[in-house]
Amino acid sequence: MEEHEDLHHAAKHLTKALKLREKYMDMSSQSFPSVTRRHIHRRHSIIDDKNIPIESVNHEIGPPQNKNPWQLKHPVEDTGMQLKMVKGIMNVYENSQQLEKSNPITFRYPTKDEFIDDVKHMCYMITDGPLKSFCYRRLCYLSSKYQLYALLNEMRELAAQRAVSHRDFYNIRKVDTHVHAASCMNQKHLLRFIKKTLKANKDDVVCKGSDGNLMTLEEVFKSLNISSYDLSVDMLDVHADRNTFHRFDKFNAKYNPIGESRLREIFLKTDNYVQGKYFAQILKEVLYDLDESKYQNAELRLSIYGRNMNEWDNLAKWAINNDVYSDNLRWLIQIPRIYDIYKTNNMVENFQNFLENIFTPLFEATVRPASHPELNIWLQYVSGFDSVDDESKHENPLFDLSTPTPDCWQDEENPPYNYYLYYMYANMTVLNQLRAERGLNKFVFRPHCGEAGNVQHLIGGYLLSQNISHGLLLRKVPVMQYLYYLAQIGIAMSPLSNNSLFLNYHRNPLPEFLCRGLIVSLSTDDPLQFHFTKEPLMEEYSIAAQVWKLSSCDMCELARNSVLMSDFPHEVKQHFIGANYTREGVMSNDIKRTNVPDIRVGYRYDTLCEELKVLIPQQLQPQGPSPMIERLCNGKEDELQVSQKSTHSDTSTEKSSEICSGENGQR
Repeated sequence: MEEHEDLHHAAKHLTKALKLREKYMDMSSQSFPSVTRRHIHRRHSIIDDKNIPIESVNHEIGPPQNKNPWQLKHPVEDTGMQLKMVKGIMNVYENSQQLEKSNPITFRYPTKDEFIDDVKHMCYMITDGPLKSFCYRRLCYLSSKYQLYALLNEMRELAAQRAVSHRDFYNIRKVDTHVHAASCMNQKHLLRFIKKTLKANKDDVVCKGSDGNLMTLEEVFKSLNISSYDLSVDMLDVHADRNTFHRFDKFNAKYNPIGESRLREIFLKTDNYVQGKYFAQILKEVLYDLDESKYQNAELRLSIYGRNMNEWDNLAKWAINNDVYSDNLRWLIQIPRIYDIYKTNNMVENFQNFLENIFTPLFEATVRPASHPELNIWLQYVSGFDSVDDESKHENPLFDLSTPTPDCWQDEENPPYNYYLYYMYANMTVLNQLRAERGLNKFVFRPHCGEAGNVQHLIGGYLLSQNISHGLLLRKVPVMQYLYYLAQIGIAMSPLSNNSLFLNYHRNPLPEFLCRGLIVSLSTDDPLQFHFTKEPLMEEYSIAAQVWKLSSCDMCELARNSVLMSDFPHEVKQHFIGANYTREGVMSNDIKRTNVPDIRVGYRYDTLCEELKVLIPQQLQPQGPSPMIERLCNGKEDELQVSQKSTHSDTSTEKSSEICSGENGQR
């Protein structure tokens, strides 16, 4: 009886947590899995799915090509709308008269008080004893169930993969879902580029010296007493080593070649004396390698610091003027959490000033495109926002009703992590609704979250973001890990990066997350600091496969996850992983494109459905042994068969017993 009460207690809290995430995702036009939505609203079948025809897309040459990337796909005219930030959130007014009356257009977003209440509820959940025990048991069950599934079906998966012509791990699409543009090249590539530039452009004026005089590239290196011949990888000193472990300050210093911030300014910045010419050139070399590989794609992070309102326009002009574009590339904008540095140096008045510098140009480009022509064009290729910095830094995690709003935050102390996330999310939510009305592309929120620091960071990431990067702390918080599984939140993990900074490789939870069914992908983070080869993403996959003995199917599943997590256009994803990838279960998979057997996709889907059914009160009645247990007891494990793909998705409960159902959540 006590166990039955714990089950109801857990189901009630987990369902509420999933509904909270659904609310935040719907407000911000981010994605929420349809299978989870159906179950938490007690809808048992896929509505009208039987009548949805199976789509077929056959790009013989390749995915859709963009021959003229700097042409607007959907031009819009200027409006008379007015903008004003109030208490840290941008308000939009129909005209100047409505602005004078303080009568803004109503856009839906969670208020600060509402968010604080939801975070408090989530904090209560992760410390609730019975709920922690329940989630831990379910996670252990998922691990054991997968091990049994793998024992019974490993050879069948391999046979299914071998039956597909012209597909293996090397020629399926992979996306590097978390990589920073300033360090997307390896150290040898950077060294070769610096030597080549010093030889070919030694007379280029690149910066001002400490005395105010202009300096050529040759003079800069002479002032360092270094010649092109002297340069070596060891002299660059950009690679992370054992001294960077738990020392984020030393790691940040590795961004400076030869320990010189001047060289970083010249070669790895977009807003320098040469307008980022060298940085654009080396990025285009990296993109050329991506295009040559054909099957590798990347989502590079570029920084907007919030120091002034010209940053966005300068960045867009840099990209367009230098033609930094590839069909294999999408951009994310990372916002470093360094308000305290700007305030200390009197660069901003308060936190609202910081937010205005970030979001005002975006709103202006939406309502008055002619005022930011380059930015309006470049935003077509920007997928979303990232929040970055050292999560292990000391912070006051308290974010409650007494916390001042951004217009009143004038302290030199940095706001809490969730304070940053909430105001970035709230402004992005208003911006997405405004851009949707105007027929423009929308953005998603994909912050660095759970790499280190307070576990409350995971709550902010759960409520506000579509995907997160790192997520290492999930291994310590079973309630949040189980919720990330049920909500199918993507996690871009970088084991080599973590190995040098926060967590030894063999302790990384990625293989555990993968076998439990969390949506995880491999990413490189900073190839300049952590990788040695020309193809850092393949290096990441190869090391993971060797250390954790991943099967071919495991690696193809990771690659498929990376495409699902990415924000490439829908038509491109259809070419990458199949025309029906948005549907549920086996119907979403196209083994000819993903090289992931239907049996693996069916297992993942049916297992998720079983876990979600635990949350439905009608399903909480005691039942007899599962069909799989009965078959194993009778020595008939060979009868486990995979449902044919032609069978419809709403027979998933039958498939689950045919593949490897295990318990139904009541044992």
